[in-house]
Amino acid sequence: MKTKILSFVIAVLVLSSCQSVRVVTDYDKVAPFKTYKTFGFHKEGVDRAEISDLDKRRILRAIETALVEKGFTKSATPDLLVNFFTKEKQQINVQNNNFGSFGYGWGYGWGFGRGPFFGAQYNISNSTQGTLYIDLIDAKQKELIWQGIGRGNLTTSVKYKDERINSFVNSILCSYPPEMNN
Repeated sequence: MKTKILSFVIAVLVLSSCQSVRVVTDYDKVAPFKTYKTFGFHKEGVDRAEISDLDKRRILRAIETALVEKGFTKSATPDLLVNFFTKEKQQINVQNNNFGSFGYGWGYGWGFGRGPFFGAQYNISNSTQGTLYIDLIDAKQKELIWQGIGRGNLTTSVKYKDERINSFVNSILCSYPPEMNN
């Protein structure tokens, strides 16, 4: 019984680790994914990423760690070239919190701890949505064979940046290599 519970908890953790970031992947259905054993970074592409050098290094370390854990070896003459780029956009969220008798919109009521009120109450928050693209390129053919795209909220807290970047990278690379029906 304990083994079943432990297995369930591990399965939930693995599945949830891929859920905090929304991921979409695409790949070349004829690429020989089983033959790729080594990787290197596409320096020119990585250099063009418009983020801080500190964040670039965080992403590079996270990708390297994830690929090594999948059994790949970093090489000066790689089978796969890894490229990435990022996008971000500010999102403003407005939520109507009117507790008046008319429900939504304008109304009157009693504000919790603030006395009576007339009118609408809103909560306004903002967040930064980030998108990380990871491209895997066949080094010999110089062709894109796999792309993973992860979208989610970013953090500006240095304390949590490594954790959030690792979450993005691991969520994206959970889908590599693609399951082939061969």
